[in-house]
Amino acid sequence: MKNNQFAPIKDAYQLVQGAKIKGIKHEEIFELGSYDPDKRGYTVYPYEDGVKFNDFSVIVSEKELKDHYVIEGVNVNMPIMAAAQVPSALTSLGLAS
Repeated sequence: MKNNQFAPIKDAYQLVQGAKIKGIKHEEIFELGSYDPDKRGYTVYPYEDGVKFNDFSVIVSEKELKDHYVIEGVNVNMPIMAAAQVPSALTSLGLAS
C-alpha cells in the first residue's frame, strides 16, 4: 500500500464505504466504513496487508477526516473503460446475444 497515491479529502462525496484512508502524519492505513447518522461520523477500521480488522473500529467525524486524513486516489473511470474494451469469450464465439 506504500506505492499508492493519497490525496487530500476535499469533499464528502469522496468518503465512500471501502475507501482506504491514512493519517497525514502517520503511516497506518484504515478502511472507511459506513456513515452513522446517530453518532454523526464514519466508522473507520484498521487495514493491513489487504485485511480489514472488524473487531476494532472508531467513529471519526467528517471534519476530522478532512483535516487530518488523506484518501487513496482512485480513477473511477478506469474499470468502466477497461470493461467496455474487453469482449467476453462468448461474444467472440457468437454465442452471446
